[in-house]
Amino acid sequence: MAYVKLVVTGPFNAGKTLLINTVNEIRGVNTDVDTDAGSHIKQQTTVAMDFGRVTLPNGTSLHLVGTPGQRRFAFMWETLVIECNGILMLVDSSDPTRLADAGLMFDFFAARANGVSMFVVANKQDLPGALSPDEVSRALNLVGPGRAGRAVALLPIPGCVACDRSSVLSVLETITPYLTIDSHDAQHSLQNRLGAVHIK
Repeated sequence: MAYVKLVVTGPFNAGKTLLINTVNEIRGVNTDVDTDAGSHIKQQTTVAMDFGRVTLPNGTSLHLVGTPGQRRFAFMWETLVIECNGILMLVDSSDPTRLADAGLMFDFFAARANGVSMFVVANKQDLPGALSPDEVSRALNLVGPGRAGRAVALLPIPGCVACDRSSVLSVLETITPYLTIDSHDAQHSLQNRLGAVHIK
């Protein structure tokens, strides 16, 4: 059985904690506290990390490590990304006002990916007016020459409903073959298979 660390990140209220809790099969770790800013949106926010685990049908055990979504906790982003096998960035596709934050987070993690694969997932596809995965990809400038200064290998952006177990499992099963177990070999393989997103 392979044990793999997948960092789940994204802006405030993107659905990171919910995604992890939806598929978690162990007693998880949750560091949510009452929020102040954004309390009209949600009552609590993650201040350190979420943790859960899910075993996929192929036997892969994914250790899901969720980051805080607010930039004031960026020091935790730096810590949690260490020695990960992949980075899944969740985007709230129902709230275009959060896309600028998502772009900044993408740049932050792309700069620290250190050879591992990144995946952007359009969450909340069940909500009225949600942007399609293609629209999210275009809004984040992930197609062709894109974001600021690095090359990152990306899968086509999938959609997700974080409260739906089958939806979350489908996303995880889709990205698992591309997770970076050996950072050099796997990244080289992913870029060959998908092409790199060269960021200018």
